[in-house]
Amino acid sequence: MSLRALVIVSACLFFHSAAVLAATADQRPNIVVIISDDQGWADIGYNNPRVYSPHLDQLAAESVVFTEHYVMPQCTPTRVALMTGRYPGRFGGPALAASNAPPLPHGTPTIASMLQAAGYTTSMAGKWHLGSDPAFGPNVFGFDSSYGSLAGAVGMYDHRYRTGEFEHTWHRDQALIAGAENGRHATELVTDEAVRVIEQDHQQPFFLYVPFHSVHTPLDERGQFPGRPTQLDPDNPARWLNESEIRWFNDPEGKIQSEHDPEKRLLLAAVYHLDHAIGRIVQALDDTGLRKDTLILFSSDNGPQGSWAGSAYPDDLKLTDFNQPLPFRGKKVDVWEGGIHVPGFANWPGRLQPREDATPVHIVDWFPTLTTIAQASETPEVEWDGVDLSPLLFDNTPPAKRDLYWTWSSPVNRWALRYGDWKIVTYGRRVPQAASDWQLFNLQADPDESDNVAEAHPGVCQELHDLFVQQRKKDRQ
Repeated sequence: MSLRALVIVSACLFFHSAAVLAATADQRPNIVVIISDDQGWADIGYNNPRVYSPHLDQLAAESVVFTEHYVMPQCTPTRVALMTGRYPGRFGGPALAASNAPPLPHGTPTIASMLQAAGYTTSMAGKWHLGSDPAFGPNVFGFDSSYGSLAGAVGMYDHRYRTGEFEHTWHRDQALIAGAENGRHATELVTDEAVRVIEQDHQQPFFLYVPFHSVHTPLDERGQFPGRPTQLDPDNPARWLNESEIRWFNDPEGKIQSEHDPEKRLLLAAVYHLDHAIGRIVQALDDTGLRKDTLILFSSDNGPQGSWAGSAYPDDLKLTDFNQPLPFRGKKVDVWEGGIHVPGFANWPGRLQPREDATPVHIVDWFPTLTTIAQASETPEVEWDGVDLSPLLFDNTPPAKRDLYWTWSSPVNRWALRYGDWKIVTYGRRVPQAASDWQLFNLQADPDESDNVAEAHPGVCQELHDLFVQQRKKDRQ
């Protein structure tokens, strides 16, 4: 590189850093990360007008909305990617699929531990799902306080996990709560805790992580009838019992009641309830005067469930095709777009210019991005898979072109990699050995991945396979 070119590059880096620091220097923001559960790309109003989610839609209208926002195909892997900035394959085993086993070794750097070291108070309210044993709970990984379930999905009113070792999982600071605060919807309890944290007297910036249980099954919206599980009306099987009296089935615009399928109405009711809860969190920030100093990040953890056999959790209904239809192929646990392409946005009033951005981004990017925004002086000595998105957020400068990588299950039985508009996909436990092992799709021309063009573009297939080989080398074998 010539001296002149080096000076130009150095100047660009200086001015970018100055722009980011100028955006945060007067006061490092509070950071609120909200994760919904199993909320597909079409299960939110700003992507689908049939869904009633006014608070999320208003937030999105005031945000940088990532139209190409990616996660991992399932709960635990996405949480690993979020918390560490690294793909789950780097950890192997329990990190690759939903698990009660701890996916992260003690001492693994996380967003929480980084922010804690940077002077933030750190709190969590919701679903942990990164180890159901309290010895691997949130407080071990950088949270000053934690509340909710250590395990994954729970009965919405009794807060129990599946029958067995981790059935009792509702906790505060990793100590199980007797009675699990039975009788109130998990969404309400989690929101109450989030609001409590916001309303504290803050002497330093705070990080609040709110991974909701909703809209994961079991879907259960009892409204003012908390003693009776959600059930179909025996006199009218197309209606839920007392549906007309329960708030969450009756939005002011009538969108939920316009849906003829009762199971889809139940999902829409759960979205309405979740949206109202998120509205309460935003209102608490407004009421305390903290909103202007708070960065909110929102994402779902994976694509929609689709169908569910029921009977795994307390009061768990069997449901069939209950999410809103996707414009993509696949759903939860798929590495097709439907399983990994989800709603996501960043909101910071007065600091981030509202817009839609089509840059492919991934939840692994949030750790390095928050490290910059929080001005953390100490960063983990690990090789992040994510990149710092602060140039994209603050001055609309996208990151350098890079590949994104997905795996799922242990042992892995599905693989995918995206580079630019191209994406390769394969299913099966045999590790892809050659370009011919892949299907190839152009997502710009074929977003629903219906036209495999591998034979027409062998050179592209080879290029992406070579990138896959480099990613695979970094995984724990």
